[in-house]
Amino acid sequence: MTRILAVRLDSDGDVLLTGPAIRALSEIGTVDLLASPSGAAAARLLPGVHTVLEFDAPWSGFRPPALDTEATLDLVERLRTTGYDQAVIFTSFHQSPLPMALLARIAGIGHIVGTSMDYPGSLLDVRLKRADPPGGGHEVEAALEVAVAAGASQPQHPTLRVRHPLPPPPDRLPADLRAGGYVVLHPGASVPARGLQADHAAAIAAALAAAGHAVVVTGGPAERELVAETVALARQHCPDATVLDLAGATDLAGLAAVLEAAYCTVVGNTGPAHLSAAVGTPVVSLFSPVVPAARWRPYGVPVRLLGDQHAPCRDSRARDCPVPGHPCLSGVTGAAVVAAVAELTQPTEARVRIAHEAGTGPLSTSRGDR
Repeated sequence: MTRILAVRLDSDGDVLLTGPAIRALSEIGTVDLLASPSGAAAARLLPGVHTVLEFDAPWSGFRPPALDTEATLDLVERLRTTGYDQAVIFTSFHQSPLPMALLARIAGIGHIVGTSMDYPGSLLDVRLKRADPPGGGHEVEAALEVAVAAGASQPQHPTLRVRHPLPPPPDRLPADLRAGGYVVLHPGASVPARGLQADHAAAIAAALAAAGHAVVVTGGPAERELVAETVALARQHCPDATVLDLAGATDLAGLAAVLEAAYCTVVGNTGPAHLSAAVGTPVVSLFSPVVPAARWRPYGVPVRLLGDQHAPCRDSRARDCPVPGHPCLSGVTGAAVVAAVAELTQPTEARVRIAHEAGTGPLSTSRGDR
């Protein structure tokens, strides 16, 4: 059977958005996915992936490492000994596939596909070009275009998905909530410009709690302080509310389980927004416009997009907010979030209509679609 090396050297959210393309490739061959350490956990959740390889590339990531010559040569040798028939390199619009294409070519991979605005020389056998924003489609659609160029079939209704079964709920989640019935608030982000400040997140949590929602505040190990401050401030606003701290309580698969049991997720434009979409949970997306929402908004589930999409930081790709006060998001009130959650948690037929009207993805949100 054809051996395919798929490459996505980004973080968890980027890897999840490549999921439909990976599944499409898996129908024409055995797919191994080369991921960064920050994306490997998501890679292991993707249906259609046979083996996950890790490589910390010096040309990719929020804080790229220095070149490790030994690790790079080891990767080339592993690719050579595996004997891949083709490499399919997935990148975002501001990235180049050419460093990876060079390594794949050195490893003897005979057919390499990628999207490049730069002249690729002999490094790419199939070169795609992507229109500048606001064109170019969603990241999911762009990745599928690459997969189709590599020989895969275009799925009719692509959706994000993860492998099941997922882990049980964490012990920190009370027994009466383990079956679900809560809103998840995820205030942090790996890129600070895309996340919420603690006082703002606390006001949103308090508003949700005052509206009768149990609120579960999630975050990774590095976000424990942010989540603790958010929960403490929210409880000051609303002392009798159910506002729970789940920071650092799960790995990525465990977080997927928490999100799947929620009836809505409130989150910035960061990985858990896409993880929520991958388990079929509607998203209130507090979207900082440092990257285009048309390309990066949650895909294939009902979504309400909040935040000033015309703020001065628009399309800047800024990692730290360049405008004092974080105005693109700080203007989003708790009342606006409560209203968005209410709209998204209407009966299924209304939720599908909302998603269609908002242009957030295909009409079908069935988890059975490819």
